[in-house]
Amino acid sequence: MPEFERALVWFRRDLRDDDHAALYYALKRARQVVCVFVFDREILDTLPHPADRRVEFIHASVGELQQSLVARGGGLVVRVGRARERVVQMAVEFAAEAVFFNHDDDPAALARDSAVETALQALGIVVAHSKDAVIFEREEILTASKTPYSVFTPYKNAWLKTLTPYYVQAYPVAAYADRLLPLSSPLPSLEAMGFAPTNLRALRLPTGMSGGAQLLDDFLTRMDRYQDARNFPAVKGPSYLSVHLRFGTVSIRHLAALAWQQGGRGAATWLSELIWRDFYHQILWHRPDVGAGHSFKAQYNDLPWPNPPGHFAAWCEARTGYPLIDAAMRQLNQTGYMHNRLRMVTASFLTKDLLVDWRLGERYFADTLIDFDLAANSGGWQWAASVGCDAQPWFRIFNPVTQSEKFDAQGRFIRRYMPELAQVPDKFIHAPWTLPAAEQTRLGVVIGRDYPAPIVDHALQRVQALALFKQAAMPPQD
Repeated sequence: MPEFERALVWFRRDLRDDDHAALYYALKRARQVVCVFVFDREILDTLPHPADRRVEFIHASVGELQQSLVARGGGLVVRVGRARERVVQMAVEFAAEAVFFNHDDDPAALARDSAVETALQALGIVVAHSKDAVIFEREEILTASKTPYSVFTPYKNAWLKTLTPYYVQAYPVAAYADRLLPLSSPLPSLEAMGFAPTNLRALRLPTGMSGGAQLLDDFLTRMDRYQDARNFPAVKGPSYLSVHLRFGTVSIRHLAALAWQQGGRGAATWLSELIWRDFYHQILWHRPDVGAGHSFKAQYNDLPWPNPPGHFAAWCEARTGYPLIDAAMRQLNQTGYMHNRLRMVTASFLTKDLLVDWRLGERYFADTLIDFDLAANSGGWQWAASVGCDAQPWFRIFNPVTQSEKFDAQGRFIRRYMPELAQVPDKFIHAPWTLPAAEQTRLGVVIGRDYPAPIVDHALQRVQALALFKQAAMPPQD
């Protein structure tokens, strides 16, 4: 028998109505269920630009979620305001005896959720929350000494050893959908919330549950080739599901089950990427300070980054003179997405070549990436800067030219985002400053006029980066 007459489900980064842990448990435990979503002003008001692709993606996905819930016989009440206040108000308004929601382990979200829980409990309203964003969270995967893992490979081995069909089974929402209440409210427009449309539609990035399903269906036809194709930015190699994972328009359990059950090199490599996601989430749970700009390795927390004037701006604005770096930054600025290999290469370039503090790059990605996830973004940047949880030593430094030659040999990706270099022959596309001056003039690509000269010399900067880290790695002298 149901425990509650009426419950409220608070949707957040889980914008789907199928295989949804909180929704499932609410439907199981209550006779009537009201679904709600809040456009949280505490988040919206911190965004740097009114044209934000993430807000538009969420807006479209919430609209589709509402339509889908209505089709099930339910609805979605959408409000704008401070979520920590609006959720409590709606629980009272709809006479909910319990509020259900899924975990979000970002420190700011944890603080918000704690405030909501305290306020609800003071009113005698039960709070129930569930794991939904990852396969294993928090303290589910620990070392033999019951401490969190700080290196990926041992964590991955333990993760795979722990995995059973139980952890990837779906939550069957449809069987209890008749308990959904048909309560909805109009979806506020982007403009009413102070935002403006972006180029999201022109980019043809599909949104919502249907968009996630469309991308997944396409990827499943290519999964076998993922191992070989994923590192080449001009090739259709990735799944492109990162933003859908970020906002929960696809189920991580469904994705992990597909990769685990299909087998093969491609599926195993993709599953490994999903495990990386779990790894960084549990790092953030155990070390919330890393999400606030603190280095995982304490000895590098106060590393004296030189931060040469103008270098960070040149990197942001794709004016470094290194074609692969500039093409990657244009991809980010124009689309809100960057290929995963290029995220590593551009991060390494900013920190190890330009000697700019990783926190500046991490913040720029946080403001620009449509799939921004605090745990993965912080973890990835600290990995690239050699200040995070990484078994590799600090002297790993990507060479931007050799990376370009290896992963974009014909310059297809470079030419797509750097049309001013379209006429440069393949032999010189990765280092156009080596093109003879007469050829530069003939082709209309004069370095320093039509395209910047390299902002730094990689070989010289590598020496400086090694010296910087070597000094920080040395034990203090008595």
